[in-house]
Amino acid sequence: KRHVVVDTLGLLLGVMVTSADVGDRAAAHILLDQVTTAHHRLALVWADGGYTGSLVEHCLATFALVLAIIKRSDNVKGFVVLPKRWIVERLFAHLMRTRRLVRDFERRTSSAEAMIYWSMVLLMTR
Repeated sequence: KRHVVVDTLGLLLGVMVTSADVGDRAAAHILLDQVTTAHHRLALVWADGGYTGSLVEHCLATFALVLAIIKRSDNVKGFVVLPKRWIVERLFAHLMRTRRLVRDFERRTSSAEAMIYWSMVLLMTR
C-alpha cells in the first residue's frame, strides 16, 4: 500500500509504502509523525474514510493537527472523486506515468519509497 501526504498543489510531503497486512490507521500514525517533524507549520490534513477512528483524536492530542475526514455522500451513485481527494488522485496519476511504478516490481518497501521520491523529483523539475 502507498500512503502519501501531499500539499494543496499535489507535491509530495511524505510517503510510506507498507505491505498489505498493515492497516491504514497504523501506517498513518507513523507517516504523520514523520511529516509533522519535517513540516512544523502543518495544521490541517484531509483524509479519506479509511483513516477514521481514534486517529483523529490522536492527531489532535499528539501533533496539534486537525485531521478532517472527507466522506462520500450516500446520495451519490457510481464513481465520483471526492472533494480534495482529486489532489491525491492526480499524484497517483503522475506516479503511473513512471513505468517502473505501474507494477509492483520492488521487493523492499524502502526501494519502493525511493522510486516514488525519484518520480516526484522528475515531476517537480519540469
